[in-house]
Amino acid sequence: MPTESDPRPTHAGGGAHQRSRAALAWRIGTPVMVLLSGALFAISAEQSGGTDLRGGRYTDFASVVKAERRETNELTAEVARLGGEIEDLSAGLGDRSVNRAQREVATLADPAGLTPRAGPAVKVTLDDAPDDVLEDTTRDPLDVIVHQQDIQAVANAMWRAGAEAVTIQGQRLITTTGIKCDGNLVSLHGVPYYPPYEIIGIGMPALMLDSLDGDSYLDIYREAAADPRGGVEYAAEVLPHAVAPGYQGLLDLTYATPLPSAG
Repeated sequence: MPTESDPRPTHAGGGAHQRSRAALAWRIGTPVMVLLSGALFAISAEQSGGTDLRGGRYTDFASVVKAERRETNELTAEVARLGGEIEDLSAGLGDRSVNRAQREVATLADPAGLTPRAGPAVKVTLDDAPDDVLEDTTRDPLDVIVHQQDIQAVANAMWRAGAEAVTIQGQRLITTTGIKCDGNLVSLHGVPYYPPYEIIGIGMPALMLDSLDGDSYLDIYREAAADPRGGVEYAAEVLPHAVAPGYQGLLDLTYATPLPSAG
């Protein structure tokens, strides 16, 4: 039996009392903290007016695209500048093998699309449907926006008509050019572009117009453009003179190689 001097009963009773007070504090404190957090969120929303409180951040996708395109153009210009320096230094070596390689490069530069081309041209403009049509939930979204295959069909029709050079959004097409859909945008050489899309072919306008008019895929596109409810847009015009710049991007090719055989 514990004596008066035995502290154990007193400790046990005090611990139970402390646990009871802690539980009571949690039961009261938790709702209070939730209410305070909700009040802070409400004040933050009211002060921001629905905008981003953190400055310096992109608030719309268009700004991101423009910034990425600007950076890409700057890097492309730097690549062109460094390429020119390499050519100048190589030409100054006086080595016969280097000179022979330079002559081969000069011969292949034009057919590879690395030199500018100028002359009469045809410009085709493809655009998404007007905003009111795009917002019509009863229409199939695929029928009212421009797709990668639409742009490719125009370029192919121009090539078939003997176009000397083709550009999309001012960018020269070469044999390794890839046109891809990136969401509601179209990406060319890895750079996204907004509509309207301008495709220009340097060559004989009459032949290119005939090729465009006779393309069965573009017939379907033009039918969608003629929809009385509104749809994609199509326009073709002859340009008396246009310039297709030489391609200035990277020429490195990536390709797969077979693994060594087990035998």
